[in-house]
Amino acid sequence: MKKYLLPQEGLFYKANLHAHTTLSDGKLTPEGLKAFYQSHGYSIVAYTDHRRYAYHKELCDENFLALAAYEVDINEWPKRPGDFSHVKTYHINLYDCNPEQDAEEKRQRSPLPERRYGDTDSINRFVEEMRAAGFLACYNHPYWSLQTYEDYKDLRGFFAMEIYNHGCEIDGLFGYHPQAYDEMLRTGARLFCLATDDNHNAHPADSPLCDSFGGFVMVKAPALRYGDVMEALKAGHFYSSTGPAIEELTLEDKTLRVRCSPVEKIYVITEGRRCYYQVARPGETIAEAEFTLRGDEGYFRIDCRDGAGRHAYSNAYFLDQWL
Repeated sequence: MKKYLLPQEGLFYKANLHAHTTLSDGKLTPEGLKAFYQSHGYSIVAYTDHRRYAYHKELCDENFLALAAYEVDINEWPKRPGDFSHVKTYHINLYDCNPEQDAEEKRQRSPLPERRYGDTDSINRFVEEMRAAGFLACYNHPYWSLQTYEDYKDLRGFFAMEIYNHGCEIDGLFGYHPQAYDEMLRTGARLFCLATDDNHNAHPADSPLCDSFGGFVMVKAPALRYGDVMEALKAGHFYSSTGPAIEELTLEDKTLRVRCSPVEKIYVITEGRRCYYQVARPGETIAEAEFTLRGDEGYFRIDCRDGAGRHAYSNAYFLDQWL
């Protein structure tokens, strides 16, 4: 029986799930950010201003969703007073699944983690409290945050983590960190991956330092409605990208099939060292591939890379759920 890893029904909607505005340290107003992203084909933006919960309901219409969200941080005590560049930090995005519920209370008092760096158990309790309050939690940019395996290996309760962060990539090539995602998966954590912008828009759109439009998520949902999009995120009905498109992923018995936009490489990464791949000849591209799984891979995820070095990333799929 053929199983569709991405739903057969519904439409793909382009989303940036990490964005900052003038409500924190961004340079665009919430209204300006909507116009900026809509002009580049986006239908969804999560407004994740630092320590500032906001639901911009007035920006939502039939063609655009403003997701209610905010970003919190938990910082290590600085070894060099006044020098944040050496400070380890956890940054966590919190997405509100139902902003119409207790909306005024959320606006008045956004819960912030009163936790010390290194107290992983308390961070996990905070994430669980926020899940119970109706939020999805995403673990952000571990590379930029100066974190190692010891800092994140025991984190639990997150629905996703960033595999690519465009703003961090511009800041110092800190944006691309698939190893951290695989390491989290190999600890037994089951979570999805996101490519985001984390944009602050200090530079204009035509600047090579513009931090918008570099990492995005393609959400497949029945319609562009708040509830439908949040349910799709919860279920993992999306893929992430810095350029290429994943059009279809299916699994029939142990045969995995991938259809995508033209790329140079299609890789299947697994829990162990075994990897499957198809690679185009020099100067050519491929847009589909078929792989036979053995059944002992633990999990697999697909990474499609084009000639410009841009990636499309699937979420991890665990064989005990799909075979």
